[in-house]
Order: sequence, then structure tokens, then C-alpha cells
Amino acid sequence: MASAELQIPEHIQETQNITREELEMILHTQNPLVTEELRRRAQQTAKAIYGNKIYVRGLIEFTNYCKNNCYYCGIRCSNTDADRYRLSLEQILSCCETGWNLGFRTFVLQGGEDPHFTDEHICQIVRTIKEIYPDCAVTLSIGEKSEESYQAYFNAGADRYLLRHETADEDHYKKLHPEQMSLVFRKNCLKNLKKIGYQTGCGFMVGSPGQTVDTLYRDLLFIKELKPEMIGIGPFIPHKDTPFAKESPGTLEQTLRLLSIIRLIHPHALLPATTALGTIDPKGREKGILAGANVVMPNLSPVNVRDKYTLYDNKICTGDEAAECKACMAARMKSIGYEVVTDRGDYKA
Repeated sequence: MASAELQIPEHIQETQNITREELEMILHTQNPLVTEELRRRAQQTAKAIYGNKIYVRGLIEFTNYCKNNCYYCGIRCSNTDADRYRLSLEQILSCCETGWNLGFRTFVLQGGEDPHFTDEHICQIVRTIKEIYPDCAVTLSIGEKSEESYQAYFNAGADRYLLRHETADEDHYKKLHPEQMSLVFRKNCLKNLKKIGYQTGCGFMVGSPGQTVDTLYRDLLFIKELKPEMIGIGPFIPHKDTPFAKESPGTLEQTLRLLSIIRLIHPHALLPATTALGTIDPKGREKGILAGANVVMPNLSPVNVRDKYTLYDNKICTGDEAAECKACMAARMKSIGYEVVTDRGDYKA
């Protein structure tokens, strides 16, 4: 091999083109020169668009009730050992106040698909946050809804919506979800969100049971088709109270490689270094940033509920106060040459 440059085709950078064979080569190569060149190009691409800025989102996990029974998720409805909770509007606003005082200008309201929170409830929460904090963005991550519901949330002031597609392959989707759930419906949800005008986020788990190079390639093709503003990927981590309890987790290395590939084929994306990355490696989030990510999401949820929102086992940062979490994150990013900034961090087209 003459050089790493010859192994990573130039057309992968700043286009949305990658072949299935190229993906397989990058995911399977043992050559450290190739993986370092991939990481370097991805980091360079992110810096060219967003500089050394890392955007922070204040995560508020407001309910761990969920009507769905996804095979990988710790808050699935059939998990009778889950310690369920819901935050009140007052508790959510208290989290926002804490976050705003710390400089957060995006709040991410994340929860299971909880029927208790009707469209009217969600609209009231969004509208109230936007009235008190008009300079802040509100992101929702509450699952599959009708187009009418999404429109109502948008009209109430929601700016962004995160809905991981988890896999773009129909057969793989059926291995991860019960039969009453539909990949076609989930994809349509994402297309509706884009049509309405949300900054829209999709994403998938790396190393989920049954995942192959072919399924990952379909994920990349779907991202190319959807053109999302945000893409959330992280390693699959099993939860002890799910059918996948004994499955192997996704790896740091594969997650980092895919982060870099996504940065190169979709250069302007807002790309988080996830909590799951930090869970499988103490420096996982820093490594994610160095691989091309540019978003981190410290937890603003009340400390007494954080260990109850367990999508997977051994989740980190369940005991930190928000101020400690923010200060720790800023120090971690500074240590690798990046700056945590307090603006909304909108997508740059």
C-alpha cells in the first residue's frame, strides 16, 4: 500500500457518495494509517464548517413510560422492573431555568412514547418554554406521531425533532422491533418532520444485533435521501431486562469510523458525541469529537430520576449536578482543543 490517501477515495469527502465496497473496506481495515487518515479528514471537514465550536444541548428526560416494546430498550413497556416516573411542567421548567443560567440555549425534551403526554400537554410545555426563553431552541425526541401532531408541536414553537430510524433495512428492523411497529411508518414520520420545517434528526445504533455492512450501507443511503440536519449514532449497549441482554455491545472503533464517514458524506450535519460513547470508553466523547462530531448533550434532568431513564446498562453521569456536568464537559473539550459555546447551535447549510 503506497499511502492511506489511496485507500480512502477522495470523492467520499464533501459528497454523499460511498460504495458498499468502500464502506466494507473502511469498517474492516486493520491499517492504522487508513483509520487515522479517515479521522483526520473528518475532523478537518467539521472544523472547516463549525470551527472548534462544540454545541451543548441540555437534555431533559421527562418520562420513562413507553407504550412500545422495542427489544433493545430498557424502558420497553414489558419491563416490569423499570422504576417509572414523569416530570411535571414545573419540574421541566425548573430544569430549563437551571440550564439557562448555565448558558444552555437548546433544551432537548426526550421521553418514551408516553400516552399520558397528549398533544395538548406537549404543546403547553413547548409554548411555555418558548415564552420564558425565546432565545432558546426546543428539540423534541418523543417518538412516532401523526403528521398533525408534529405540525401542532411545530406551531407551538418546537424547532427540532430527533427520531432515530435505528435501521433502514426492513428485515433488520423486524429483528429489533415487535411486529406492530413499522419501518415504513417511521421513515414517513421523518419525511413529515422535514416537510413541516423541523431541523430533523435520524440515526442508528452501531453494532445492534443482526447489523451487517449491507444494513449499514442502507442506513447511509437513507441519510443521503433524507438529508437530515442532525444524525445521532452511538454504540448498541445491551440492557439486562431486554431480550438482547446477552448480546455483544457495539464497539468504540466501529462507532468512531462511522461518525467520520457520516461527517465526510454529510459535512454540515450536527453530529453528537453521545453519552453511550462515553459509557463504553472513559474518553469516548472526546474521541467522538476528534472523529468529526460537534455536539454534546449534558443532562439537565433532576438527579433523582437520571438512573431511572436507562435505555441501556451502566449509563454515565447519573449522579452529577447540571453545573458539575457542564463544567466537566467544558474542561474535557478544552483538553482536546475545542470550545463549548452557549448559542443555539443551529444547522449551517
